[in-house]
Amino acid sequence: MGYELRTNVVDPYRNTFSHLTDRFGDRPATRYQEASFGVQPTENFHYRPTWDAERELYDPAYTVLRLTDPYAYTDPRQYYYTPYVANAADRYESFGQTLKYIEDRRLLDKLPENWQIVCTGFVVPLRHYESGAQLISSNAARFAYGTTVAQPIAFAGMDRIGNAQLHSLVGLAMDGGGGHALEEAKKNWLYSTQLQGLRRLIEELLVEPDWAAGLVGLDIADQMLYPVLFDHLDDRALFRGATAYSLLARHFNDWFAGHRKWLDALYKAWVKDAQHGESNAKALAGFADRWYPRAEAAVHQLADGVAESAGSETIRSAMARGAAEVAGRLRKAGIPLAATEGASA
Repeated sequence: MGYELRTNVVDPYRNTFSHLTDRFGDRPATRYQEASFGVQPTENFHYRPTWDAERELYDPAYTVLRLTDPYAYTDPRQYYYTPYVANAADRYESFGQTLKYIEDRRLLDKLPENWQIVCTGFVVPLRHYESGAQLISSNAARFAYGTTVAQPIAFAGMDRIGNAQLHSLVGLAMDGGGGHALEEAKKNWLYSTQLQGLRRLIEELLVEPDWAAGLVGLDIADQMLYPVLFDHLDDRALFRGATAYSLLARHFNDWFAGHRKWLDALYKAWVKDAQHGESNAKALAGFADRWYPRAEAAVHQLADGVAESAGSETIRSAMARGAAEVAGRLRKAGIPLAATEGASA
């Protein structure tokens, strides 16, 4: 008995969901639009939070920052769950391949002594910094209003716990698979004088009541910390026989470059909002004036520790330049900083 295969085209009754048609017109929607727009509930809540009866479960009033239309902001990477997970998996696999190359050639064992100190005393303990950053991001994702805003923040939170795991893998590799390096990293995070500024900063951001203020404070610290540890020291490692450090730092540097894309777009959306832009800029300036000096002091303390313990004197000047560049970027974004008058990029 023979069979004949044919292809039939079935025309859809409609191009997409009605709420997307209302926003974008009667045309096929992208996967990002279908997964991101109008997903968050806006009415018919069962009850108000018992711990904050003045606000709804989803309420724009969890921050002083406002967007006239939360869905006017979109992630420039167009990430929804599927492409985000695929990208994160590729990044993790790439890091694993690099680490295997380093382990196979025992490059961590061949690190100069001062670079061993940098890794064990300052880099691996940042697994706890990243873990705190994950909690700050998860809190922001929970209270952010509008799925297109909350979604990249949630993805960033997952990235941060991934970063913590990558730091842990480095510690395990340095210890030949044992846990001693991770135990030492925890002790350093809790008791090392040079890390207490960062630890205090993270712990204060964890209890910041305005989710956007917490996010901004964390970002300011990131903008000072990442370039110093994973860009400046990467360059120094290439000329100081610390090949393993350079190979690993590249992954954190690449992640941070991608991470900035959605955050810079969110700053722009807040400042350029037609109705709330001016008040948002003032509020952002207040956030920055509060958290910039604390972040600068914390990262400066770490840089001093690296300089004293590992003999990398150039890190101090790199940190000062980086802090000035952060102030310049914020001013360029329309966020004036009274706390950094005189600083320039």
